[in-house]
Amino acid sequence: MPLIPMKLLLDKAIEGKFAYGAFNVHTTNEVKAAIEIHETFRSPVILQVIEFATGFIAGRKDFLKATLEEKIEGIKIISKIIKEEADKTDIPVVLHLDHGHDKELVKACIDEGFTSVMIDGSYLPFEENIALTKEIVDYAHEKGVTVEGELGVLAGREDNANHSGSLYTDPNKVCEFFKKTSVDCLAISYGTSHGAAKGKDVVISKEIAIASYENMKFNKIKGALVSHGSSTVPQYLVEGINSLGGNLNNAHGIPIEQVLEVIPYGIAKINVGTDIRLAITRNVREYFNKNKNIDENSSVGEVKKIIDERPDLIDERVYLYPMYESVIAGTGMTPIENDILQCVEKGVKEIVGQLIVKYGQVGSVDLF
Repeated sequence: MPLIPMKLLLDKAIEGKFAYGAFNVHTTNEVKAAIEIHETFRSPVILQVIEFATGFIAGRKDFLKATLEEKIEGIKIISKIIKEEADKTDIPVVLHLDHGHDKELVKACIDEGFTSVMIDGSYLPFEENIALTKEIVDYAHEKGVTVEGELGVLAGREDNANHSGSLYTDPNKVCEFFKKTSVDCLAISYGTSHGAAKGKDVVISKEIAIASYENMKFNKIKGALVSHGSSTVPQYLVEGINSLGGNLNNAHGIPIEQVLEVIPYGIAKINVGTDIRLAITRNVREYFNKNKNIDENSSVGEVKKIIDERPDLIDERVYLYPMYESVIAGTGMTPIENDILQCVEKGVKEIVGQLIVKYGQVGSVDLF
């Protein structure tokens, strides 16, 4: 079916007091796997692509240094892939841009058929953030596209976003931000953080989410809140990776119980990327552990070399780059490449399946 705006899902989530997971995808097999597992649980799906991942999708190895033109090429490629996969399914699919910083890139996403975009002006002074967000809202809403903004800064690292500490969202500013921008949803900073090293025994400040939502209700503002940096970093995956030659230190996530506690307070979208990377990486390392005789000069041999040289690496965009053409095509050029792509799909399904059950979105396709 055709892609739909994210706001349709968020409204249903707020009404039903559940949340939708929003899952980062960078490859054709990740897209296919995420859609298939949502079909199994009869749920709409939010697929999101972070801005700098578009450089990888366009074929640039050092994707964090991609030009605007290369990113736009990546946008065209991933948009085509997801539209084609969406046409094959009966569940609603949302295509969302995560952490868009460049307004020209954000507008290009809208023009290429993204049904939701995030404009991240959180690094700007409050009034400048409002102005940037409002500009994108005006452009997007004319085309029926949902817009997510951000207020407050998350700690941790995600591609080009790298902050040593958090700047928590001021709940008293949330309503003003919604009123002045007409944004559909707002990512808040309340103690979550990007990446796998969120800190042991982390405790989020759920009071920020609660106060923000209560202020919105008092002011009769209809909108949703978004939780970024919400991967749980399952310890069984960390231990599995380390037992297979990895070396992940201080890898801890947000306890799932804390995430679930804030869902009734307007958190309608929960971003997850790191957990998927961990599951894929565990699978790939496990495959290499079981299959020792791999031609080191092959594309998969190059993947193995990167994995072996970088025991701390969990970013599949980095170690799968030697298989770039197969990753984009969704089909390997050799049987062993297809084995690796199966590792990717199984990793996505393992994580996404767990979380969409816990978030309460199972069966919500019947609401549409």
